[in-house]
Amino acid sequence: MSTFSLIMMLMLMYFTGLWVYCSKHKHLLIMLLMLEYMVLITFMMFLILLGFTSYDLYFSMIYLVFSVCEGALGLGILVSVVRCYGNDYLQSYCILRC
Repeated sequence: MSTFSLIMMLMLMYFTGLWVYCSKHKHLLIMLLMLEYMVLITFMMFLILLGFTSYDLYFSMIYLVFSVCEGALGLGILVSVVRCYGNDYLQSYCILRC
């Protein structure tokens, strides 16, 4: 598989995740899963880019640390919202509650 086709496949996967993120905005869990999906695709693109330019892969480890922190924060918010409201529908939230 050539490099160009691999990059184009990753871009297609990224934009598919972006489309699902924008179209399925009813549930908070689906939105968080699509964000993690896009983060993983971006990580694969970084690995390919850093592999071609012969840079150290320390940046990829830093990126993974930030993506894990983002995932943990998202899950914390999801648990807090489900405890407070009882569901993860975005239409049923009121800012003044809790």
